[in-house]
Amino acid sequence: MLVLYTLSDEQTEYQLRDRLSFMRFIGLALHDPVPDAKTIWLYREQLARAGTVERLFARFDALLRAKGWLAMGGQIVDATVIEARRPRLTQAEKDTIKGGDTPADWTPARRAQIDRDGRWTIKRGYKRQTSPEEGHKHQVEIAVPVFGYKNHVGIDREHGFLRRYNVTHAAAHDGAQLGAVLDHDNTASDVWADTAYRSAANLTLLERRGLKPQFQRKKPRGRKMPANIARGNATRARVRSRVEHVFAAQKCRLGLVVRTIGIVRARVKIGLANLAYNLTRLAWLNRRTALA
Repeated sequence: MLVLYTLSDEQTEYQLRDRLSFMRFIGLALHDPVPDAKTIWLYREQLARAGTVERLFARFDALLRAKGWLAMGGQIVDATVIEARRPRLTQAEKDTIKGGDTPADWTPARRAQIDRDGRWTIKRGYKRQTSPEEGHKHQVEIAVPVFGYKNHVGIDREHGFLRRYNVTHAAAHDGAQLGAVLDHDNTASDVWADTAYRSAANLTLLERRGLKPQFQRKKPRGRKMPANIARGNATRARVRSRVEHVFAAQKCRLGLVVRTIGIVRARVKIGLANLAYNLTRLAWLNRRTALA
């Protein structure tokens, strides 16, 4: 519920006291005591320390397969940055943390309040801008610095369920996480991904596992994009773009951000968001099947 409705621990306690639907969801009767915000926080801490979220995700995936929702049609992999609270640090403190150490003059309170696991990265993209002189729109490249973590995911093409995921700091390279998000149970061999995943190491990895790469190709430096490569990219993009629906659902509908400190808690937050997405996806597919 915290992830589905973007609630804080205090808001969750209030909604449990206020809504019968929330009480029914967690199995509380009217005479049962409602857990307070501190109890909810402690429970989530136990999940983080025990690594339970990963096992819950795997258990739900096994349930999907048992119900007939097999991973089919190939797999699509990608990653997105999940923003976290930005620390205010001096350059010397940044250099110390990047080296894997903690500044010696930090008090215990400051150590507990500063996220030392998250990293800065640059999100690049394009926006359309109208030129007043020429009177037509053209694309302008933009670069936005972001602090936080990355959610590396792999979905199956047929049903769109998240099958594998991995959480790293935001500066981790997407292509280096390919092996962690590949699903060996998928019934098809195609793997779709963007240009960040095209490398000799990843192509060798897919060949060794008997998988077929469907990776986007970069534009040759200093030359126009050849027509055949552009057509191939467009064909692959129509399939690869499905993974963007996952990220849009998590960031827009679930309002996914990391408000905790440290990668251990971030893994719980992001892992629960991945599980919540699969739950909502299953509910939608069941409704569509029932209407058909």
